Amino acid sequence: MEAPGVLLVMGVSGSGKSTVGALLASKLGWKFYDADDYHSEENRIKMGKGVPLSDQDRIPWLCTLHGILLRDVALGQPVVLACSALKKMYRDILIRGGSDAPLKSDGSAKEEPLAGGKLLVVYLCGSFDVIYGRLLQRKGHFMPPELLQSQFSILEPPSAPENFIQVSVDKGLPEIAAAVMEALK
Repeated sequence: MEAPGVLLVMGVSGSGKSTVGALLASKLGWKFYDADDYHSEENRIKMGKGVPLSDQDRIPWLCTLHGILLRDVALGQPVVLACSALKKMYRDILIRGGSDAPLKSDGSAKEEPLAGGKLLVVYLCGSFDVIYGRLLQRKGHFMPPELLQSQFSILEPPSAPENFIQVSVDKGLPEIAAAVMEALK
């Protein structure tokens, strides 16, 4: 497999996306982005109040992230992105852009896909109980544990033809990183 330009580390809140993503970026010498850093203030407030985000809340955020990926890939900068990307539609927006993209002169939406085959999804999966337990330990994050069920409810795990690997969060961090590094060979 040609090395991807983007590793998308996805999963529900508390699955370890930021920790795993930062470790992989460090091991690979790639740039790391945490999608949580790009949420609007409105989204943060909403989640902080225990209100799940709607597709309408998420789409502008995903389009912003797509723009970052597009820019870095065009510059030849490989990237690790930690992002929940719970639905296939969300992953599609990260890859292809979305309807929020600027309009072209003919009025149609400008969709600029990442160069083909450039994204590998790393799906961190685990049981509700294990991940809920982790969220209860987490301090200072805007996402309350009470929202976890809403994430599991809309989760669409990646499936063919998506380019992905699935790694259990029951494994330790070194084993998770090793499984991803092996998949990249």
